[in-house]
Amino acid sequence: MPTLFDPYSLKDVTLRNRITVAPMCQYMAQDGLPNDWHHVHYAGLARGGSGLVVVEATGVSPEGRITPNCLGLWNDEQAAAFAPIVESIRKAGAVPGIQLAHAGRKASANVPWEGDDHLPESDPRSWQPIGPSAIPFGANLPRTPTEMTLEDIARVKTDFVKAAERARDAGFQWLMLHFAHGYLAQSFFSPDANKRSDQYGGSVENRGRFLVETLAAVREVWPENLPLTIRFGVIEFNGHDEENLRDSVSLLKKLKDSGLDFLDVSIGFCTPEAKIPWGPAFIAPYAHQIKQETGLPVSTSWYISEGRQADALIRTGTLDTVSLGRPLLADPHWPYTAARAVHKKQPADVLPPPYGWWLNRYQ
Repeated sequence: MPTLFDPYSLKDVTLRNRITVAPMCQYMAQDGLPNDWHHVHYAGLARGGSGLVVVEATGVSPEGRITPNCLGLWNDEQAAAFAPIVESIRKAGAVPGIQLAHAGRKASANVPWEGDDHLPESDPRSWQPIGPSAIPFGANLPRTPTEMTLEDIARVKTDFVKAAERARDAGFQWLMLHFAHGYLAQSFFSPDANKRSDQYGGSVENRGRFLVETLAAVREVWPENLPLTIRFGVIEFNGHDEENLRDSVSLLKKLKDSGLDFLDVSIGFCTPEAKIPWGPAFIAPYAHQIKQETGLPVSTSWYISEGRQADALIRTGTLDTVSLGRPLLADPHWPYTAARAVHKKQPADVLPPPYGWWLNRYQ
């Protein structure tokens, strides 16, 4: 079996190892434009030795952002600003990826350190959220979204396609669609958030229709030789775990038939009442189950933080790659720390020569 530091190939893309940087919102953009913060942040993560760097959730439209400070890719100015960031990731030896997103009913929120709640309607930065049904998420996100018309659904699918074209032209090589975490796509699939009575609601097939159609439309413009992936919440922990997983497998098989290449397994986050059993690598067994039942290669994150732990998940075939978030914020050179933990020969070789040469010489 492969190890954490073996290359991973998918389509025409090869990662130098099985460590991937999870998309992590920075909330540092203005008008969706990336800036110096993003350039330094992503170049630093790439220099740290990870194989894949996925840029944070990036709105396919202004209404699709989580907060006013989220990145966007709905115009050519934004695409041009992404290009040097893509190049810096590539030059550092990592594969550049991006996650395209629409926040749905969770949109128009404050950044986390300013409340992590819905902006009041009176706030000039605020906008009206939309969703499959006029059902609020609740808790700290109480605003009722406008139920989307069929025209709205068609428009948002087109927004995903146009953003994918811009991502392609900016040089990204790995595309992830954000179909998780209670945002728009996940809420279409959730019977808690979707009470529609038309072709986009009701049955599992109907609730999955927006996701299947969006992915298929993006597949038409995204190069066939490059990976098209999603992050998707396969389970809600809402007391219906077996049903969640059964429905998720059914949907994922359709998505695979429509061109899905790879799955980042996550949680639904469609209800604040979920009882999530937080613990070390607690999503990994579900990811492995999904991998076995769908044939899709998988990754996951969630409380994977130790090198030997990550390596074991790869060696046992549980995961194909390991996705890391907070551990890489704490230590952008986590791959070096992990390489030492698993006794990799010359562990500093995972770093650029200006770091690795000195570390190898004096370790």
